[in-house]
Amino acid sequence: MTLSSDQRLEPGESLRARVERTLSLAIISGELAPGTLLTVPRLAERFAVSATPVREAILDLEKRGFVEPVRNKGFRVTAVSDDLLHDIVEIRLLLEPPAMARLAAAFPADRLEALREQADEIVTGAASGDLTAYLLADQRFHLDLTAMLGNTVLVETIAELRARTRLVGLASLVETSMLHVSAQEHHRILDHLAAGDADAVSDLMRQHIRHAVGWWAGKAEEPAG
Repeated sequence: MTLSSDQRLEPGESLRARVERTLSLAIISGELAPGTLLTVPRLAERFAVSATPVREAILDLEKRGFVEPVRNKGFRVTAVSDDLLHDIVEIRLLLEPPAMARLAAAFPADRLEALREQADEIVTGAASGDLTAYLLADQRFHLDLTAMLGNTVLVETIAELRARTRLVGLASLVETSMLHVSAQEHHRILDHLAAGDADAVSDLMRQHIRHAVGWWAGKAEEPAG
């Protein structure tokens, strides 16, 4: 088993949270494919930690439906339900494009430079094939934008939906141009926000989110014109 994991602890992060974060991102991206068998001893060796934080992390992933127990063997990465994925994407489409349209009307120009740096991290992650870096930077970027609206419930809801969105075809895009195209969309989102173009950023966000049931799900997709 290979994992392109970042072994550094985030500020205030426990060993359990680090293991769960790394495994979660590997499952979301498809690096750990459905059907992959995970065992606590092997994971503990992989992360150079005791069995306790690994066991706790695996149980948390089981509650999220990412893994299921296999008697006397360990835990198996669960298959993705197309229906559930489409339901999650449908809810995200109801929330995220309108949120960015609202933000375009009052986008703080003094935040643009820092957000450009975050978008650059996403592009770098795509270029290097580091899916963990790519997904972490992507999550921070979108949640930071949403947080500018001042609605913590909205941020928490979108964070939960994003955490449940499985992108099993993402790992297969590393050697293609599609991952780079989707990464560059983050700079285009900032362009529209800085220009105050609510319609353009809303349309781009719809396209961006739909990658979850297109390219990122390992399915054909026609890029927007």
